[in-house]
Parts: sequence; structure tokens; C-alpha cells
Amino acid sequence: MRINLKILVGLVALLIGVGEARAQVDNRAFISPRPGQPKYVYISRSPDGGNEALADSLKKEKEQQLLEETAAAGELRVSMNAFVFFKDNEYFNKIVDGYTLYGTQLNPQLVYYPTTELRLEGGIFLWKDFGNPVLKQVRPTFRATWTHGKQQVILGNIRANLHHQYIEPMFNFERVMLNPLEEGIQNIFRGKRLFVDEWVDWQRQQYRYSNYQEEVAGGLSTSYRVSPDHSRWHVTVPFQFTGIHHGGQIDTLDRPLLTVFNEALGLTARYQLAGPTVRAMRFDGYGLAFQDYSFTHGQLPYKYGRGLYLNTTLETRYLDVMLSYWQGSRFISPLGGDYYQSASRSVSDPRFVDPFRRVLMLRLLRDFRISDAAALTARVEPVYDFNARLLDYSFGMYLNFRQDWLLSNVARRVRVGQ
Repeated sequence: MRINLKILVGLVALLIGVGEARAQVDNRAFISPRPGQPKYVYISRSPDGGNEALADSLKKEKEQQLLEETAAAGELRVSMNAFVFFKDNEYFNKIVDGYTLYGTQLNPQLVYYPTTELRLEGGIFLWKDFGNPVLKQVRPTFRATWTHGKQQVILGNIRANLHHQYIEPMFNFERVMLNPLEEGIQNIFRGKRLFVDEWVDWQRQQYRYSNYQEEVAGGLSTSYRVSPDHSRWHVTVPFQFTGIHHGGQIDTLDRPLLTVFNEALGLTARYQLAGPTVRAMRFDGYGLAFQDYSFTHGQLPYKYGRGLYLNTTLETRYLDVMLSYWQGSRFISPLGGDYYQSASRSVSDPRFVDPFRRVLMLRLLRDFRISDAAALTARVEPVYDFNARLLDYSFGMYLNFRQDWLLSNVARRVRVGQ
């Protein structure tokens, strides 16, 4: 890990600069209240009338998000979250199988504001995979969000998956399709320089005499901006942590407990050009670690591991071009992306291990704006495995739609009736 961190620090020193902290891939179309909102340029004149200066776009986005989540007391709204996904993994390696994810997920909800700071949402989640005549999931959803200044406390269905802003070795992008709901508690802080997301996802509840273990996951995702306001340079220091635990004391299984931790420490830098074609350049570098703290050893192939993850991105008017390098040494992340693992997750080769994994990825990414409420995302991602000398690829298309409509103000009706 020391060698990897030295390499990371050296590269950062050479490439320092590059702006918006987006935890590697820009997933704003998947998490923003307005998926189709234009991303890039916020330009304002300096007070003395001099040269143009770039406003802090992250600050603008935070203000926008708070505005979206602010309403008058008594407001009753209806919201619709719709997600249509297609991802084809043309993989032929021994770590992860090739397969296709193709379907749609809908979450209509009623939204009520008892006070301006408290948002209550309740609805139903529907998941239908194409090629399957029955629904994959039908689940009730409920979220209570208390917003107090820069802090939010969320109970119930927390802001899941990509909202945590993890890098892919720590948190698999495909969880947005395969594990769309997380239930538990979450604390989010959005400050001028600091972002903090603390969360617990209670994945499986155990009862007396259950024939299965309880399953819980949680983590911490933080990012601190070190660059000044109104600068073309945006430099942040992210730290990320995840943990999973499978266990419990009231089941009938004779199965050992499993407890696994992962950490990532990095530096991101982005330089905003705001040109007609090339918008920005970005660099992200992370050192990662893995530990198995289970009492019973041997459940996983390794007890400790580490990784190095480097990304360089060119953001243009037409698409984002991203080059990623992954080097993993006995690295395992239960919540992380399949391709970054040193232990197989495949059906055909479940016992295969690759203790020193080296992978190069090229990503071509484009969001097509349909309206403020809708965006179509296209991604093509070839990946080369140096050890297997194998070129795989995946491609996908995703439609995100999110919007709220005001029905009435219940509080005003009550006052009028009284």
C-alpha cells in the first residue's frame, strides 16, 4: 500500500488541478432531481467588472437540490421516478460472467410536507425485467427526510447506490439495477467544502429460528474540497469506507460470522476549460484496502488486500472519454464491481482466483437531454485484462425520469375549513 500511495501522490502532484468531485464517473443523470439539467458551465462576472470567473458549480448544485427539496408546510405532491435500463456485458473471463440486464423500474409516490423541513414520501416500487412475464419485485416504499440547514437525516428508503458517490471498486454500478432499494438510516451533510454521507442498509432481517443469517451493510463517503471558490481548479480529497456483516444469534444455521471492510483514500482534480468543444479535464487517483475481520478464517480466499485505481477523463461537448487503470493485489470488495475482484464471481469458474489483477478500461459516456425531467445515457466500456490477455466490453443505455407535481396545500384547506 505504501508503494501505491507514493505513486498516487506523485501522479497527483503532476496532474493537480481538475474540478468537479464526482467520485469517478459523472452519474448526475441517475441521481439529480433534474436528470436532464445542463451540467457544465456556471460563469459570472467579477464584481469589479473584470475577467469572467467560474462560479462554484458544486455550490450551485447544492443550492438547486435544497430548492428542489424545499416546500411550503402542508404541500401535497405526487412524484414519479422511472428508470429503464439496458446493459450488455460481453465478458468471457473467469472472474465475472457475461450477461444482459434489461428492464424497467417505476416508483410512483405521494409526497407530503407537514413542515417546511420534513418531507414524507410513500409509494410502491415496481420492477419488471424484459423477457420475464412476471414482476421481479413489488415493494412498498417510505422515506422520511428531515432537512435542517446543510444536514439531512433520512429514515426508511434511504438515498441509495449512486447517491453515495463511491468509486466502482468500492460500490458496483450495477447495484442501481440489481439492488435498487436500500432501507435503513442515512445522515448527509452538504457544506461549502465538505460532503459527508453516513448510511446503514439493513439488507435482511432475521427472526427467531430463522434458517438464514441477518445481513447488514453500511459505510461512509466523504469529500473535502481544498481548492478556493470561483476557481477553474477543483481539487478534493475523498475518503470512502464500506462494511458488510452476515451473522446473528437466533438462527438455526451452523455458519460462521462474516465481517468485511473496505477503504479508499484518494485525490481528485478537475480543470474547467469551458471551451466550445472541450469542457474540462479530470484526474482521480485512489489507494484502496480490504480486510476480512471474521472470527472464522478461510471463508474468503484472502484476509487482506489492496488496490490502486487511476482515472483520467476528457469532458467534451459530445461525450466524456475516460481511461481507467486498476491494479489489485488480493483485493475483495463484497459491494464492489465484479471486474475489480481477485476472486471469481462467475458461474463457470467459482474457485478461480487472480491475486495480482491488472485491468485497463476505456469508457465513452454521453448523456442526451430530453427535458429537465428526463435524460438518456449511453455508455460503451471496453476493458483489457493484462493477465488473461483478453479484451472484453460492455455497453448500455439508460433512461432516467424524475418529476414532482403539486396537488394542493392541505394546510391552507384546513385553515379555510376551520
